[in-house]
Amino acid sequence: MAQDVYARVRANPKYEQLKRTRNSYGWVMTILMLVVYYGYIALIAFDKSFLAQPLSSSGVTTLGIPIGVGVILFTIIITGIYVRRANSEFDALKQQLIEECK
Repeated sequence: MAQDVYARVRANPKYEQLKRTRNSYGWVMTILMLVVYYGYIALIAFDKSFLAQPLSSSGVTTLGIPIGVGVILFTIIITGIYVRRANSEFDALKQQLIEECK
């Protein structure tokens, strides 16, 4: 019985749509995160003087601190975006697939 359900799920076009959409979206989000993270690391490695600029003439906080916080916030934001889409679109497709393959 389980093999029969498995075969029906794999044959359903919504399964392929779900797989394709989820995988491509996951890769886009991964690439965005890698670009931001490694861009920040490259900035640290190759242009320390840019990040060492103070934010104000009398302050001790440098430009690198808010950019680093921005990287962390970016991570939180894209995680939230992914979770929101997964909970709405991907879960809805999964539920439709389950209903059709019962």
